[in-house]
Amino acid sequence: MSQLRTDLWCAAFIRRHNNIGQFCVVSRRGDPVAGQVFIEVDHLNGTVSLFAPASAVARTEDEGSADRLFSLRFDHVEPAKVRERLAREEDFDPDFWVLSVETRESDLGLDIAPGA
Repeated sequence: MSQLRTDLWCAAFIRRHNNIGQFCVVSRRGDPVAGQVFIEVDHLNGTVSLFAPASAVARTEDEGSADRLFSLRFDHVEPAKVRERLAREEDFDPDFWVLSVETRESDLGLDIAPGA
């Protein structure tokens, strides 16, 4: 299955969340065609979570038709921890995207890899 361009997927994600009243922006713009997407969630209580692309193993094990699979990398941690992880990612792959969402909700409508 061909994956949707990253810039189109991000635009749809941002529009959906802004339409339901959750502030969502592009914090970092990466490769428009095939960049990986990280989603940073500000829970509006001083903590953040980070959803990262699921591993290749999780993608091959998934039998669904999800365009993008995510795993919860950090859950309700200090913002510095997420910034540090994203800085390490930049050293490894400078073409990634970061979408930032402000919400108290826990369900972002993401496809989460099994066992993640």
